[in-house]
Order: sequence, then structure tokens, then C-alpha cells
Amino acid sequence: MKILVFGGDGFCGWPAALHLSARGHDVTIVDNLSRRRIDRELDSQSLTPIASMDDRIAAWRDVTGTTVPFHNIDIAQDFDALTDLLATQRPHAVVHFAEQRSAPYSMLGPAEKRYTVSNNLNATHNLLAAIVSTGLDCHVVHLGSIGVYGYGTARMKIPEGYLNITAAGDSEEPVNRDILYPADPDSIYHMTKAQDQLLFTFYNKNDGVRITDLHQGIVWGTQTEETKRDIRLINRFDYDGVYGTVLNRFLMQAAIGYPLSVHGSGRQTRAFIHIRDTVRCIAHALDHAPEQGDRVSIYNQVAETHRVLDLANMVSTMTGADIEHVPSPRNEPDENELSLTNDQFFGHALQPITLDQGLMEEIRNLASTYAANCNRDKIPSTPTWRSA
Repeated sequence: MKILVFGGDGFCGWPAALHLSARGHDVTIVDNLSRRRIDRELDSQSLTPIASMDDRIAAWRDVTGTTVPFHNIDIAQDFDALTDLLATQRPHAVVHFAEQRSAPYSMLGPAEKRYTVSNNLNATHNLLAAIVSTGLDCHVVHLGSIGVYGYGTARMKIPEGYLNITAAGDSEEPVNRDILYPADPDSIYHMTKAQDQLLFTFYNKNDGVRITDLHQGIVWGTQTEETKRDIRLINRFDYDGVYGTVLNRFLMQAAIGYPLSVHGSGRQTRAFIHIRDTVRCIAHALDHAPEQGDRVSIYNQVAETHRVLDLANMVSTMTGADIEHVPSPRNEPDENELSLTNDQFFGHALQPITLDQGLMEEIRNLASTYAANCNRDKIPSTPTWRSA
């Protein structure tokens, strides 16, 4: 299968591109290298050393004999280049990671809010419009977020994208229909993911674009089988308070003797998935594309849910690290429940990786190996959801 991976230089996009290539697909990476620019902007590099894009591609060619072409295109801005690429390549599928992925970054200030909205919505809309304008019957796989549902307590199992409702009709008969589960985003980033859903719904209904939207939980872990094959292929390890995901941050903090930073009460429940399962789920979605005429297929891509404080206690027990409660920067309840339906995730013989001491130790060892690269000043979370 010929596949374009948009955002293929990022934390999820890079290992996904390699995983698809290792499975024998004809993969091309498209990226504007914006994540590297944001590293410079924040003065906060990945804990692991990230090779240049040329060196990454050369390393994959050296270990596999396969070349993965790379195109430096900003799909949110350069519609003509995007359209020309699609028309030339004529892919069977595209994987869409080309969005600013951090909720804290999206709340840093007006510039970051505006960038997140402009980049994410334009990237998604340009991709859909370009597929239609080139006449491609192309399956779009998009990495969304569980955060579109919000982090309140729903008091029910949140379904996979669609909620069946019954309402009074014009006649005596009630009307049954499926609607998108009401979005309740808690950041500008999550708001763009909620808006993505409406763009997908329209282009699916109006133009028949076949789309799979993966509502993913927080990713933990760093390496996949493919990224471990050469030091030049190593994946990102973000530990800072803007891009570092909570479990990876805890494991890094434990590795350098820094107290585990628990925001607020720590009784917030979050959904989790390992990076190796992320790439497997992308491959699975590509293998199970919707048929022409099907509605947008939505998966809750989640392996398990945990309270943040429980995670901190697990890491503390494993490592002896201290736990420190710090003020929460987010505008959210101190405590929430999160119960999700993920039948499609488990229903196709996928056996997800769950929190395992051995795997967490592997990540902590990786953090220890590169501890000298850590800038301790970048560990605290500085973005705030509340106005001054």
C-alpha cells in the first residue's frame, strides 16, 4: 500500500512511519519540521538525541535497505504543494499527524493559541480539500484525542464517537439517531481536535471521503522495535512541562532524583496507551478501512485508565522517588472519573501493552542514560489555563 505520513518527524509520526515501512508498505514522510522549531523556541530539547531528517532516513536505509522519501511541506500553508504531491503520488491512504500536539503549548499565550488553531485546522482542512480536488479515493487515518470528550465525570461509559439519542419527533413516534458525542474540550489543542471531527463529518457526507479518526489516550513509552535498531532512529523523549506526557515525566524525574510533580490533588483520571500500541493501531486502521459510503469510523484508542496520583505512587514504589504536589495549571475539577468504551480497540485481537514494571524500568534506564541532557529548569509546567 502506498501511504503518505503527514507529520512523520514527530513523536508518534516517526515510529509509525518506520513501523509501516517495516510491514512492507511504500511510505513517504511529509513534515515541515515545526516540532524541531518549537524545541528551539522553548529552548528545551528531547532528552534523547534526535538525528537530522537526512540522517534518520539514511539510518533506516542502512538497517533495512529501504528508502523512505521525505518532503518538507507545510500542509497548513502550502496548499498547492500538497495538492501536487497527492496528484503525483496518488496514495492509497494518508496518515495525518500534522498537528501541534501539546495542550499546555496551546495554552502558553495568544501566539501559541493562534498558531495551534491556524496550523491544526488549516492542516486538516487543506488535506481534505486537496484529496477531493485531486479526485482520490484515499483513506484518511487521523490521530485524534480522547480529550475531545473533556475530563469531567460523564457518569456513563463514553461511546466510540457516536451517541445514540431518542428525541420527540413531529409525530407521536420518537426519533432515534446517532450524533457525535458532545465535545467538551479543555484546551485550545483539544478544541481543534473537536473541530476536526466536524470537518471529517462534512467531507465524509458531502464528498465520500473515507476516514478513520483515532481518539487516542496519553502516550507513554518512547521506543518501538523499529526505533531501537539504530541510535540515529531513536524516538523523542519529551520530559519538559510543556510537551512531556505525565508518565514519561515521572520516570525521567525519578531517574535524576527530582520529586515527582503531581498537579493538584492527583485524583484526575487519564487514559493511556503505549507508543508501540499506537503504531500497531495505525497499521490496524489502515488494514480495516471503511467502505465507500460508510460514516467516519471512530475508535477510542485506549488501553487503560489511571489516576495521576496512582501513577506517581507506582513510580515512587518502584524507584523510591519522592512525590511533590504542586498547583494545577489547568482549569478542571480536582477529581474526575473516566470510563470509555473501547470495543474496537480490543475487538480485533489487539492485545495492548499495559503498565508493566519491566517496561517502566526500560524507560527509566533510557532516561538515566541521557540524564546529562536534562535541563532541570524546564521540568516545571509553566503554561496556565487561568487568566492573570
